[in-house]
Amino acid sequence: MCGITGIFDTRGERSISHPVLHRMNESQTHRGPDEGSLHLEPGVGLGHRRLSIIDLATGQQPLFNEDGSVGIVFNGEIYNFQELVPELQALGHVFRTHSDTEVIVHAWEAWGEDCVQRLRGMFAFALWDRNRQTFFMARDRLGVKPMYYALLDDGLLLFGSELKSLLAYNGGRGGNGGLRRDIDPLAVEEYFALGYVAEPRTIFKQALKLSPGHMLSIRRGQPIPQPKPYWDVRFTLDNRISAEDACEELRARLTESVRLRMISEVPLGAFLSGGVDSSAVVATMAGLSSTPVHTCSIAFDDPAFNEAAFAQTVANRYRTDHFVETVKSDDFDLIDTLARLYDEPYADSSAIPTYRVCQLARKRVTVALSGDGGDESFGGYRRYRLHLMEERMRSALPAGLRQPLFGLLGRVYPKADWAPRMFRAKTTFEGMARSSVEAYFHSVSLLRGPMRAQLFSPAFKQALGGYDAQNVFDRHAAAAGTDDPLALIQYLDLKTYLVGDINTKVDRASMAHSLEVREPLMDHKLVEWLATLPNHLKIRGQEGKYLLKKAMEPKLPNEVLYRPKMGFAVPLARWFRGPLKARVRDAVLGERLAATGWFDQKYLRHLVDAHQAGTRDYSSPLWTLLMFEAFLHNVVEGPSGVPVRPANRVRAEAPA
Repeated sequence: MCGITGIFDTRGERSISHPVLHRMNESQTHRGPDEGSLHLEPGVGLGHRRLSIIDLATGQQPLFNEDGSVGIVFNGEIYNFQELVPELQALGHVFRTHSDTEVIVHAWEAWGEDCVQRLRGMFAFALWDRNRQTFFMARDRLGVKPMYYALLDDGLLLFGSELKSLLAYNGGRGGNGGLRRDIDPLAVEEYFALGYVAEPRTIFKQALKLSPGHMLSIRRGQPIPQPKPYWDVRFTLDNRISAEDACEELRARLTESVRLRMISEVPLGAFLSGGVDSSAVVATMAGLSSTPVHTCSIAFDDPAFNEAAFAQTVANRYRTDHFVETVKSDDFDLIDTLARLYDEPYADSSAIPTYRVCQLARKRVTVALSGDGGDESFGGYRRYRLHLMEERMRSALPAGLRQPLFGLLGRVYPKADWAPRMFRAKTTFEGMARSSVEAYFHSVSLLRGPMRAQLFSPAFKQALGGYDAQNVFDRHAAAAGTDDPLALIQYLDLKTYLVGDINTKVDRASMAHSLEVREPLMDHKLVEWLATLPNHLKIRGQEGKYLLKKAMEPKLPNEVLYRPKMGFAVPLARWFRGPLKARVRDAVLGERLAATGWFDQKYLRHLVDAHQAGTRDYSSPLWTLLMFEAFLHNVVEGPSGVPVRPANRVRAEAPA
């Protein structure tokens, strides 16, 4: 696990500045505190910060092949590298280390771009082949590890594990030849809809993310191509396996996935929240370990958010070395820290407890296994069941009748955030009037379309040029290869929410503490197999994750498997009426947001006043605005806090 960065001259062999590359590399020291190394040659600069996990003695990077013609910087873990070594040795390749990094180098020599098909793991890497004059980047299938890149006006390509390494180029102030900090209005629209900027876009126009399961191969002096996909998941739902056999096979596959992720030369443990996913991982680890598993969890001093007792139940059953710390429910001092950490506006408030549990885990271990990815593949989200109920209702009425009828009801029915859930019909009516993809996008949006229409100023809407963040879902839905209601939204979540929200959150929070997190439920072979299973093995009646729960019944108590899902929530509504009342008012109604010219000031005041008066719960949009303002302050203006000068003001320009 590391931080990588670098510079590639796509046009020639211009000299790469050592101080500039060093600055880019050091901006990610938190990702790799053990060592930092650079390689420079005409037209190429590679930087690496190392967190030593495997092959502590000889796994340094940048790493080269035998004759020094192929070099790599790599972030992540290749879990099947030991299987690939003898195959590559049989082809004549000589290994000088015992690291998974060297396997990628020789795999490139042997198989070229197809090398990524052979890799099982989480990874983002950049490789330079001098003989072929080729620069190659790739990102793992499910986007566990990040990769940012930007093509500058002068033909230099920058890349890095985090956006901050690109911003550090040329002093990080966006000067001549550096990364321009012009904000992409389309990214702002995506952020306020989803809470994150969706791949491949970033908040800055000139920078991009390499999408999961994609690769980019650039031949020096030739036109730069678009990234190419090398993997996708197909929900065939055609596996006729019985529930009993599926449980047995799932346990075997989970055991294999966990075993591969327990390879480490440093202390290893697991997060244990007390939920089904992390408990299943810990139970499987315990069956593979001859010593007690190190587990950690955080408790909250507010019982409404505290799952510590369930985590303790699992820890007691498997006699883990369990470590717990209590987090105060008013743990809101991380707002500016998170803004600097994520580099882009990011609105998932569970980043706060995630940051704390990573901080806690690092006191005991260097590697932690997590249960992330289970909800998407096993069908665990409550919104899946609600969507399927709506789909049954939608299919019962023709669109010509359904859309005008429920569209009218959605417009006239009052919004009732204060009411019991069964009486909040406005959202249901609005969803019934939409297509399946539109309805799902509507259900997961933080600020739904009508609210964004009120939030943005006329000038900003003009800059959007008609763009709507639903385009993200439409684009992925067109590639899904299925119209099955459950499979389609699972696919959408694997492409959007899992990558843009969950994986982003965990990567930044863990690497802020130099902690490697591994994800057995996101093993691509497991995900592919689960996508073949029929829906009744995922959701049965009102029970989500049916197969995982049945498979774990011999290993976990029912009070853990079948309790209501809690999640990693924080009490935003109370914060904004209490200890953060002044902070949110100052941020949302202050000069920084007003100076952009992007927001309707009257509507911003309504959001603050109505929430703080207790007449509406606007905690989610207010948090989204608060984190956007913190991003402008901490990233766009920079750590000095000097306001952006009018000549350099962030701009939302209309698309060409």
